[in-house]
Amino acid sequence: MAFPFARKPPEIPNAAVEPRRPARSNISWKAPFWTLTIGELCGQLGCRSSGLTNAEALARLATYGPNADAAARQPGLVRAIVRRLLEPLSLILLVAGTVSAATGDTTGGAIIVAILGLSIGLDTFQEGQASRAAAALRASVALKAEVLRDGSFVRVAVEDVVPGDVIRVRAGDIVPADALVLECAAFTANEAALTGEPYPVDKTPKRSTGLTPSQASNALFRGAVAQTGEALGLVAGTGRMTLFGAAASALNQPTEVSPFERDLRAFGLLTARLTIALVLVVLATHVLFGRPVLQSLLFAVALAVGLTPELLPMITTVTLSRGAVRMAARKVIVKRLASIHDLGAMTVLCTDKTGTLTSAEIALARSFSLSGEDDPRPADLGAIAAILGGDRGALDAALAARRPDVSGWRATAKCSFDYSRRLGSILVAGPSGALLIVKGAPEAVLPLCGSVRLPAGVASFGPQEHAAVLKQMRALAQDGLRSIAIASKPVEPTQDKIAPTDEVDLVFEGLCAFADPPKESAAAAIAGLAAAGVKLRVLSGDDPVVVQHLAGLVGLRAETVLSGADVAKLGDDALAVRVRQVDAYGRLTPDQKSRLIKALQASGEVVGYLGDGINDAPALKAAHIGLSVAGASGVAQAAADMILLESHLEVVADGVGEGRRTFANILKYVRMGASSNFGNMLSMAAASLFLPFLPMAPTQILLNNLLYDVSEIGIPFDTVRPEAVARPQVWDMHALIRFAAVMGPLSSVFDLLTFGLLLTAFHVSVPQFQTAWFLESMATQILVIFIIRTNGRPWRDAPRPLLTASTLCALAVAMAAPFTPIGKWFGFQPPPLEVGLGLGFLVGIYLASAELLKRYAVGSIRRQVSTSSAMRTTA
Repeated sequence: MAFPFARKPPEIPNAAVEPRRPARSNISWKAPFWTLTIGELCGQLGCRSSGLTNAEALARLATYGPNADAAARQPGLVRAIVRRLLEPLSLILLVAGTVSAATGDTTGGAIIVAILGLSIGLDTFQEGQASRAAAALRASVALKAEVLRDGSFVRVAVEDVVPGDVIRVRAGDIVPADALVLECAAFTANEAALTGEPYPVDKTPKRSTGLTPSQASNALFRGAVAQTGEALGLVAGTGRMTLFGAAASALNQPTEVSPFERDLRAFGLLTARLTIALVLVVLATHVLFGRPVLQSLLFAVALAVGLTPELLPMITTVTLSRGAVRMAARKVIVKRLASIHDLGAMTVLCTDKTGTLTSAEIALARSFSLSGEDDPRPADLGAIAAILGGDRGALDAALAARRPDVSGWRATAKCSFDYSRRLGSILVAGPSGALLIVKGAPEAVLPLCGSVRLPAGVASFGPQEHAAVLKQMRALAQDGLRSIAIASKPVEPTQDKIAPTDEVDLVFEGLCAFADPPKESAAAAIAGLAAAGVKLRVLSGDDPVVVQHLAGLVGLRAETVLSGADVAKLGDDALAVRVRQVDAYGRLTPDQKSRLIKALQASGEVVGYLGDGINDAPALKAAHIGLSVAGASGVAQAAADMILLESHLEVVADGVGEGRRTFANILKYVRMGASSNFGNMLSMAAASLFLPFLPMAPTQILLNNLLYDVSEIGIPFDTVRPEAVARPQVWDMHALIRFAAVMGPLSSVFDLLTFGLLLTAFHVSVPQFQTAWFLESMATQILVIFIIRTNGRPWRDAPRPLLTASTLCALAVAMAAPFTPIGKWFGFQPPPLEVGLGLGFLVGIYLASAELLKRYAVGSIRRQVSTSSAMRTTA
């Protein structure tokens, strides 16, 4: 079929005359532009429907700006480092390292600062690499566009397209701007990335009254892909004034602090308060008791360093980095390290439908006759017509996938699919003789039928049969299926031409129903996520009827589906209630997806979003964890925190487990510091107030802290018990305080028993006292990791070899140090053998007591889903 225009479209009568400059620099529509007539749109834009001159286009370009999106703001290297340095934990470590160096312990200060610098460097490098993903945005749209300038079509850079331009789009092109259709011929566009609709959309110049983009059959949208035919369009919006641009602008929205970063900051502030309070009390009391000021200051600084979890940033970064490596092996690319923990803490996963729950590949679902019984003949005839006719539509491809034997068939004439008539026909010759096959929309094919094929033979096709077919169509639509009708009639073998006048008195063969089916693994994956405490919500731009059918197939609550119109009617408070009761949503705009996510977040949920379309970018940005896929639009990938190399929910489930394992290992370090480390520093502070000498010299405290940190470098590589990854988990400050309140004083009790034993039973000297307590302190701090690293019995849950090696090596160095020449540098004096045996007995009793009290101490260390809202407020 010849395209009806070769040079330019006919000018619309009474259209406004183009001024040299547009009437306004910003386009603001009172109603969607596709609800306007061409004349109304020309009036609002101050243009003609016959295109612009080059001079007019230049003036508009200066007014409206280029047809591009502002690049997402990326913080510079210095800014990224400063942001991390201003975190409470980082500031504590920086101050501790500086004070240590200023008071003479340059080695200890250098170690602290080096650890902090390495942690920040690793984190900055990992996230810096991900910024390149934003460059994919430019590749998501056409680089060149055909526009009507000075009366003829020319190719210009897509950035130079302006409102008021007339564009021409052909099959295979990416639409460069939002436009109103002027004329088109057999034009369809794939708008799945914009609206979520998986089927190609027929376009027509006929005015639309629908208010959503998915209903705009007379509009072209930037970023959509032309599949068939050609179209002319009057550009209504460019750049950020397009549907694509509005979604892409989400990349420029400020990024909120993630749950992990927020909770880590809260933990840092808590640690800072405890450290400052303890140091001030100790320093003030020492001065009141008349102790030397310099010695008291050094002791207070040593306590501060001992209380500071200086390895936490390193443990966190290394653990998250190891998690990123493990997730890469599971086909997940991590762009933001903290998102690994956030994925493990996720309680609700929102997902688009097309390409995530479904394969986005149209498949033939059924082929049946008027009686409703399955019959392969309609599909076979449709496949023959598709293959021999060379049709390239998605439905034709699904028919051709049946691969019928067409070796005995040949096409003698065809009438290509006409989008105005909504049908096409082909004349074929084969084993059954010459046959005219017609396929198309049932509403278009049924009036052409005079008979119907039944098992008993051909019968008359009257109003009753016609109504029966329409009823079948409605039933298919409720099941989320799209249908086409197949009809045929025998013709003379000598006929070698066909025309629309031949498409009469057809025999109705039956219907072919098509579906965008759910992935085979979707239902099982959703059930697995539910078992792990992660609820699923479907947020789609597709028809609510289709979404409802899909939700039922994959095991979600499908009784109620809210449409975008329903969501728009609800206030924020009402929506926050509804999101807890409804699993599926259809015909959503990008902003409505974001609003639903924020409603879930407001109720305390940790929300993830999985999407791959341009329309998913705002939701990806709004969610705590944005998940995209390798084949997604550049905008979606740029907005996401993680990119799945395979678009399967099982990959998400694997990532959830990895995130929980990562957090469990981070929590081990925190629990270590909350028990033995905090307890020993508390004992030291208390004893220093009543003993006539310091229970441990400042240099000995720093050595104690250094060896203790070395013992824990294997924690990121440790195993995690199944119950630790069974439910969503995040920081729980109340539970951590409870753990410290149980395990810290337990450690202090045994420290005080050690003091009493050394002073009253063995009557050791001051250097021997300090040495003996150093040995006892190191043994209790290091060995307790085997107790609190697991909620089970330590002899039934062995640690990884690396953790065992780092722990025992550090313990061996600590035990040997007082008995070597190096010990004299730290003021050590080896205690008698009986003292060592007594200390060994106390250490054994302490470890047994820690094992007994452990279950009570860790009873609420993880926040469960049922209390997530209250705990979030606490954090």
